This record gives sequence, structure tokens and C-alpha cells, in this order.
Amino acid sequence: MQFDNDTKACAALVHRADPDRFMAAMAAPVAARSVLFPIYALNVEVARAPWVTQEAMIAEMRLQWWRDALREIAEGPSVRRHEVVTPLSRVLSPHLAEKLDEYVAVRRWDIYRDPFEDDAHFDAYIDHSAGTLMVVSAQTLGPADEKVLRDYGYAVGVANWLRAIPELEARGRIPLLDGTTDGVRALAKKGLEKLRKARAARTAISDSARPAFNAGWQADWVLRRAFTKPQVVADGGLSQSEARRRLSLIRLTLTGRW
Repeated sequence: MQFDNDTKACAALVHRADPDRFMAAMAAPVAARSVLFPIYALNVEVARAPWVTQEAMIAEMRLQWWRDALREIAEGPSVRRHEVVTPLSRVLSPHLAEKLDEYVAVRRWDIYRDPFEDDAHFDAYIDHSAGTLMVVSAQTLGPADEKVLRDYGYAVGVANWLRAIPELEARGRIPLLDGTTDGVRALAKKGLEKLRKARAARTAISDSARPAFNAGWQADWVLRRAFTKPQVVADGGLSQSEARRRLSLIRLTLTGRW
């Protein structure tokens, strides 16, 4: 697939709004980039939909717009013209387009200020958002076991969630069931366990699907730091230096060992 104007627009959107995933995509082979950028652009649009307005009904409508667009991709034959939806329709299978519906629907939690009900609710949120995004990103590129993808996606999702804690709290959300240092350490430990399980099953991931794993290149470091120093999470202390970020991504792409 070539980089047409729509794909370039998706890449520009990701570059502006999600520089980490932009770096991860740019570290992938060119053919994989043209697949990943529309998916990552969808992630940008869906992730920000609940935050661009304080009117809950308008936010619900924005998310429903994306669910409707994904249904068009899944059912065909016509798809609305849009700089993200159009290139997305060229890379997604009907099955994966349907799977993304749960990914959009779970973001309704972001609209409101209610806390998570329990551990199962939190786990479902991470799995249906970060986990499903990882499943779709990888399986669009090549064969990959869904259980391994969801374990890895959960670890990446928890790492990103912990990094976002200060901003979520500033926006009036209650992001953790247990915000104590013990609670943060337990969550980071769970993420590390999922990461270990995924790594133990590396052979279930094809070489063609592996570039999708670039997006989680910082997860191990973030989760380990949150586990050993949980007190820094509230202060936003889970950011790597620019040099460490780049070197760790280069190491992953050269070795292929995510």
C-alpha cells in the first residue's frame, strides 16, 4: 500500500497528537507504516472525542460517529469519505472493523466522572481499549495469537495509563481503584506479569505482525519504575529521557525482542 494524501494526513495527525506512536510507526518497515498510521490516527480521534467538549451528549455523539463509520467498513460496500476513515477502510478486514466497536464503546468511561466499579471493570477498560488496539494493529499486519496480543496490550495499556495519571486527575477523573503506593505497585506488578506471559509466547507472533509491538517499547521501563517507585506516579515521574527513549526503540527494532 502506498502513502497517498490520506495516509500522509493520518501520519501528520499522529505526529502532532501521539509522538510516541509516531516514532514507533516510523521504526517499522515502510509497508507496515501505511497500515499502522490509519489505525493510530483512529486512536487519536477516538481518544480525544470525549475530551473536546464538556457536553456529555455531544461526546456520546462523537463516539457514535466512529462506531457508525466502523460499521460501514465492516458491512460495506460504501464508506463515508473522511481522511481517517477512507484509508482505514483499505487496511481493515470486516472482522477487525467489527472488533474495533468494543474499542470505541469502552471510551464512554472517559466522558463521565464516575470511578471504575471494581477490578473487573478496570481490566475490561484496559483490555477493550489498549488490548483491542494491539490486536487490530498486529493482526492487520500478519498472523498473531490474540491471547498474546491482549496480554501485551494490557501491559502497554497499564503503562500508558500510569503515565496519564496526573492529567486524568487534573481533569477531575478518578483513574485508579487504589491510588495508594501499594495499589500502584500491585497494578504495575500485574502489568509486568502480563508482559512476561506475552514474551514467553513470542513464537505465536509472526515476523510480519511484529512491528505493531513497537508501540509498547517503553512499557517494561515504565512498569518497573512504577513498581519500584510508585510514589513518582502522581507527580508524572514516568517519563524517560529523550536519549533513553530513542535508544530503547532502536534496540527493539534491531533485535526484534519486545
